[in-house]
Amino acid sequence: MTRIDHSNLLMRWRMLKDTLARHGVAVGGLGVIVAITLILVYLLWVVLPMFQSASIDKVTDYSVPGSDERTLHLAMEEQALVGLRLTDAGRVIFFNTWDGSIRKIVPLPIPDDAQITSWAAGTPARRILAVGLSNGQVLVFQHDYQIDFGEARVEGGKPVREITPQIKYPLGESLLQLDEQQRSVTRLAVQSGEEATTIVGLAGEQQIQLLNIRREESFLGDDVTLEETRAEIPRTSRGAISHLLLGKEQRNLYVLSGRDELSHYDLFDKETPSLQQHLALFGGDQRVTSLEFLTGDISLLAGSDQGRVAQLFAVPEQRDSSKRELRQIRAFDDLNGAVQDIAPEYSRKGFLAVDGEGQLGIFHTTAHRTLLTESIADTLQQVAISPRARAALLQADDRLYFYHIENEHPEISWSSLWGKVWYESYDEPEYVWQSSSSSNDHEPKLSLVPISFGTLKAAFYAMLFAIPLSIMGAIYTAHFMAPRMRQTVKPSIEIMEALPTVIIGFLAGLWLAPFLERHLPGIFSLLIIMPFGLLLVAYGFHRLPDRIRHALPEGWEAAWLIPIVLLLGYASFSASPWMEATFFGGDVRIWMSEELGISYDQRNSLVIGLAMGFAVIPTIFSIAEDAIFAVPKHLVQGSLAMGATPWQTMMRVVLLTASPGIFSGVMIGLGRAVGETMIVLMATGNTPVMDMNIFEGMRTLSANIAVEMPESEVDSTHYRVLFLAALVLFAFTFLVNTAAEIVRQRLRKRYSSL
Repeated sequence: MTRIDHSNLLMRWRMLKDTLARHGVAVGGLGVIVAITLILVYLLWVVLPMFQSASIDKVTDYSVPGSDERTLHLAMEEQALVGLRLTDAGRVIFFNTWDGSIRKIVPLPIPDDAQITSWAAGTPARRILAVGLSNGQVLVFQHDYQIDFGEARVEGGKPVREITPQIKYPLGESLLQLDEQQRSVTRLAVQSGEEATTIVGLAGEQQIQLLNIRREESFLGDDVTLEETRAEIPRTSRGAISHLLLGKEQRNLYVLSGRDELSHYDLFDKETPSLQQHLALFGGDQRVTSLEFLTGDISLLAGSDQGRVAQLFAVPEQRDSSKRELRQIRAFDDLNGAVQDIAPEYSRKGFLAVDGEGQLGIFHTTAHRTLLTESIADTLQQVAISPRARAALLQADDRLYFYHIENEHPEISWSSLWGKVWYESYDEPEYVWQSSSSSNDHEPKLSLVPISFGTLKAAFYAMLFAIPLSIMGAIYTAHFMAPRMRQTVKPSIEIMEALPTVIIGFLAGLWLAPFLERHLPGIFSLLIIMPFGLLLVAYGFHRLPDRIRHALPEGWEAAWLIPIVLLLGYASFSASPWMEATFFGGDVRIWMSEELGISYDQRNSLVIGLAMGFAVIPTIFSIAEDAIFAVPKHLVQGSLAMGATPWQTMMRVVLLTASPGIFSGVMIGLGRAVGETMIVLMATGNTPVMDMNIFEGMRTLSANIAVEMPESEVDSTHYRVLFLAALVLFAFTFLVNTAAEIVRQRLRKRYSSL
């Protein structure tokens, strides 16, 4: 009775352990699923805001501050708390943007007998303005703001920083005589820098005059003189000139005349301007109603009377690539009426545009994306955008509308991420990743194609090296190697998997890459010497007398091949300098560049293939060897009994039965190669280029995240795109593993009857 109770107790204990184990495994599996789901949700939570369109919220509207004078120019300071209005009466009116109350009125020093006949704005970042007068004179001034970043005060129920607007005169308050014949300046363009100021104006309706003023300082810096250069720019069209635009480098001048005739002049030599190109912007089909520079002053934005806004910049000519010509790159056709005004963003490649039917549009050029179109009033004449692109001022007749803008990630679109994009100053559309620059005018280049390509390229060369060695090694170890030798070899290879990848990357970058560069001919000669040398040794071994051949125990052949492999490798690398001097003129890299047009980087795909392949081999080998060794012995013995050779048994029975496990090992190895970070980070040049050249480097998704995430601003577009790269990597790994599991199950079902 006691024995039966004891047996029942043991049975219950076993059942309890089985139940706990079953539930523990289930909880663990569910935990893994939940963890992966949470990772996916978090990635989507960070990434999805990039694809939201812009939105605007009306803050207020009010009568135009000041008077009934015509508005020439609207602007805002950085905080979008103070607005500026330049009027045709020569007054600069500063006002609070949220209610239109006037803060300050500054009259410009304009003679009583002269009237403003034209005006111009320089690069928005410098806040330079100029007015042309009826007597041929020009006044250059700058609006500036002194900001107290202390505690904000409350005014009118709104928090307001202490902002003091003022007008400065970088060339002094004295007026400049642009036209010596004192004819009215009817069109004007201006740019002012630290060393020089250039003014271009149309005198009357005939001559285009240029005035360049350069600051010259003495050696000790205590004496400053202004040197003037004057020139007359020849006209190429008899049509009425409607716009003058001068680039911020004070070299490129654009003159718009007639309906859409644009002339481009080079002002490198201020005394003798030269015509570079004359073209019709819209082929004569549409009339240009607005013309502005995109930030950076490389691209032109031309608005037409049919609601189109076209972007143009210089690209190589089709007939002569050494010359450049303006060409329309992309266009936006989302406005209904004639484009009245265009306001480029200060630090991004976006812009605002308004049409005569009261519609506002928000666009981004690089992404070729229309972010918003919305009707504001019956008609709109002018628009101004704040330096941070978070607010807009719009004028409709005698009222101003103040809007708040939400537009955090305009650079992102499907085409900018995955399509070829024609970037400014590029000769053709390309896939480019360049997330930062030293210039504020940088055009973001956030294509994921180069780094996705680099990920696949690194994995391809790693697997090209790892798969043959690991699977062939697994076949020999599991099926042909002596049991005692297998007990040593298998754990030795598996323990390689514990080697930190940072150590492998360190050795690959600092030792392997220079070694391969010095012995490049030896690497390729090894591909010939090693297989033929081993075949020759095998043939020689086969020709030995039986007593010598049988002296080596069966399954230990690999042991005596080790010194032969080392000897063949040493011979290949020892002969490398002689081969390089004899066949490649002393430098194989120069020979490849000149004869084959193949460039060579020291840290390249060959290094990655060897280093990352070395890291992947233990994973594939271990799983494949276990799968082959686990093939039922009765299948092997039955095949041998039927007269099949060991090799035939291996190829037609063992490999087919073990194929699900071998395939799983390969796919797990591929997953590790795709997600590898430290090796590709340390052993490649980290250059996001798209080239399958084995001697070129690459940048992978994982390495790109590791390099740039510490430098990215939280919640910025760059930050979120890096999370998108992580999501792409996650999705790729998930799809590969899912496909691998499907194939593995089919293989198992197909060969389970063996």
